[in-house]
Amino acid sequence: MLTYLCRTRYFLLIIQVFVLFVSSITYANESETPNDASGDSLELNTRVIVPPAWWTTEPDANEAFQEAPSKADTPALPLEPPPIQRIRIMLDWFLSPQHAGLIIAQQRGLFAAQGMEVELQTPADPTIALKLLAADEVDFALSRQPALHLYAHNGAPVVRIATLIETPLRAVVVSGELDEPIKEDLATLRYGYSTREGRDLFIPLIVPDALTQSGNLAPPANLHFDARRAFEEEQVDAVVDAPFQSLPAQLASEGINTRVIRHDALDIPRYDGLVLLANRDGAARRADTWAQVVAAIEKAHHWMLENPDAAWQLLIDAEPVLDNPINADNWPDMLRRIALSPGAVNNRRYHAFERFLQEEGVTQEQLPVSRLAIDPHAL
Repeated sequence: MLTYLCRTRYFLLIIQVFVLFVSSITYANESETPNDASGDSLELNTRVIVPPAWWTTEPDANEAFQEAPSKADTPALPLEPPPIQRIRIMLDWFLSPQHAGLIIAQQRGLFAAQGMEVELQTPADPTIALKLLAADEVDFALSRQPALHLYAHNGAPVVRIATLIETPLRAVVVSGELDEPIKEDLATLRYGYSTREGRDLFIPLIVPDALTQSGNLAPPANLHFDARRAFEEEQVDAVVDAPFQSLPAQLASEGINTRVIRHDALDIPRYDGLVLLANRDGAARRADTWAQVVAAIEKAHHWMLENPDAAWQLLIDAEPVLDNPINADNWPDMLRRIALSPGAVNNRRYHAFERFLQEEGVTQEQLPVSRLAIDPHAL
């Protein structure tokens, strides 16, 4: 390129000299009178046609021809994906349709979209889930609102961050038929329980202290979440905290008739049937993670409600053990109970249950709702 410019300037200089030289020549037959305009004189602005050969240059064989590079010599560094958060959620017991929100969020990639890899863990003993959470051994645990109140009053640093099921999923299931009035008949039955609230809250509410202290009643039996066997072997007459959606149908297949008595019929305030709990000591450093988990569950719940058939198919494809006639029949009822705003806190409900516990003498004081439940989106 530099050689080419130099040659161009050289030819332009020759042209200028040539023009000046021609303009100064006078021919012998021309008049030297200044006013003689018989001939045309050349000036600096006179148009001169330059032969094309002056502009055309032969390429120099020794001159290297440079092209623009087609790609960078050093490729750009690849973008590193954000780190994956590994989350452990301890279930309250074996997988069931009540856990559908978690399974659907996992299968549809809603947790992954939040940068999380979620592991659903089934406890060997359902009573250890909240203990592991309090010890910060798991990130989240599932439980029920009454259990949350009891553990919080014992000083456990657990707090509700989401509601998955808005209504109770447990009730008193009694074998045989009962005539009114209900409470008098219930008080003399042989009871079984599986949960802490069943032992410490529901049975004392149904069975008066006078009957308990008389020695005429058998002590309640811990069924270890196997109420079906207890009924089949006639160990109990009633289970105070039985899953009313599945147990009666299971017993009916064995020829055992039962009756379901909902807790609100026994003057127990309505409560959240399934809640997601976190360790409140980690609120400052884990608030973003809590909000992301709840956001994924909320999207799953809305998709389930809008696509009930597809949701059921996805659920049983992911967990074939759930595919049975009882779960299929109960699926529409379960969908009616899911929370569409899982993070939102029903302050009135939690305050009412605290007042109920104090009035029944289970607790000495009422805890503020903020100690029991929070909305992670508001942190």
